[in-house]
This record gives sequence, structure tokens and C-alpha cells, in this order.
Amino acid sequence: MARAIRQISKTVPNVQEEQDQAIASIMREVAENQEAIMKTLGILKGLHEMKALEAVHALLEQRTEVGAIAIQQINQPGMHNIIKNAMGAVGFLGALQPGQLNTLLDAVGSGLKRLSNTGENGEKQSIWALSRRLRSPESRAAMTSMLGLLEGMGEVFLQNKEQKKG
Repeated sequence: MARAIRQISKTVPNVQEEQDQAIASIMREVAENQEAIMKTLGILKGLHEMKALEAVHALLEQRTEVGAIAIQQINQPGMHNIIKNAMGAVGFLGALQPGQLNTLLDAVGSGLKRLSNTGENGEKQSIWALSRRLRSPESRAAMTSMLGLLEGMGEVFLQNKEQKKG
């Protein structure tokens, strides 16, 4: 027959053993993640050379005052509109297809180049020259696109007008 266990001995490591185990664990992690740690140190060195760490440190030391100033600025009446407009702009950009936006931005960039060239030359054109330019395929494509934009805007304006009435 087996004897009953009457005493359980639990070994409690002392403080020095716990510290040694913790140091060994940290050293294992450092050895396993050497590349990531070296890159992180490089980033920190760059931030230190730029004096960015000093700025962050000063900001943290004065966080109460900085927070109070930030809250005062956010509570300005115009700031609420800025935040709402920014949220609306982000929503608008999220609704666009990336290809559509790229095409539109490329077209605007090209138009601005032509505008600056025309402005630099300062050439005046006759009515006949302008009418000839209006018949060009590029001008017709731009006008067709702009009319589509105007029609789309008009649809939304009319829908909003109907919603306000109803």
C-alpha cells in the first residue's frame, strides 16, 4: 500500500536566480532578432541625429500643457468644420475608383501644363482660331467630359432639393 503525501515541498527561486533567468531569456531574444534590433537602432540613431528624439522628449515632458493647447485649438468653431470636411473628403476619395482618379488627375495636370504655356506666350487668338480649337478632338473630349460632370452634379443637386422638400 502507498503512503499518503503529507508534505509538498515547493522550490521558490531566489531573486538572483529570477534575474539570471530573465537576463538569459532577453539574451536569447536578442540573438534571435538581431537583424530587427540593428535596424531599430539605426532608426533611433537617425532620429537622434535629426534631433527628433529631443523634440519628442520635450513634448512628453510638457504633455499637459500641449494637451490643453490642443484641446483649445480643437474647440475653435472653424475646427469642427475642418474635421467634418476632412472626413467628407476621405469618404469621397474612398468612393472613387483608383483608375478614375488617376485619369482625372493626369488630365488636370496636362491641362495645367497647357494653361501655363498659353499664359507664358500671351498669345491672343481670333474668334476663328478659337472656334477651330473648339472643334479639335481633344477639346470635344474635354467638353463632353465636363458636360457629363455637370449633369452628374445637377442630378445630385436636384435629388437634394427634392429631399429637402419632402
